[in-house]
Amino acid sequence: MRWTVHGERAVYESPWVDVTLAEIELPDGHRFDHHVVHITAQAAAAIAHDARRGVLLVWRHRFVTDRWGWEIPGGRIDAGETPADAARREMLEETGWRPGPLRPLFTYNPLAGISDQLFHVFAADGATHEREPQGFETERVEWVPVDELRELIRRDQVPEGFTLTALLWFLAMEARP
Repeated sequence: MRWTVHGERAVYESPWVDVTLAEIELPDGHRFDHHVVHITAQAAAAIAHDARRGVLLVWRHRFVTDRWGWEIPGGRIDAGETPADAARREMLEETGWRPGPLRPLFTYNPLAGISDQLFHVFAADGATHEREPQGFETERVEWVPVDELRELIRRDQVPEGFTLTALLWFLAMEARP
């Protein structure tokens, strides 16, 4: 049964995120306001995997949650960029490694009940080191053996949802024992 949207009004707007109140009607006729978070750009990331070295990860701090954790490189898709181009750019910026050919794995909406954000996940067979990481996002870069990924997840060292979803999918569908 489909919910009806009777309109939306802005609560907050920025170049990164817009928050609105949507007037919703349920199939039973009940109406209410529902917060909606519109992210102004989609995001893309890539899992670089090398049979000998493992998966390329970055160790970084997230100030919003005040947590450190392992992440795959990824971020916002810039205007005019394809998701694959963004995944390549983000990997090079955050790790200094240029990914091998990318293939799409999946696209998903992490918070479908409140946000329209879309994440695109790619896989790369290997990567070539070109330079040091750029900017202040990366504390360190490491190739983590595939058999250690599950333990990092168990020990809560992969707290970021984009990465956690991508690595769990990779472990279930791509990783070879």
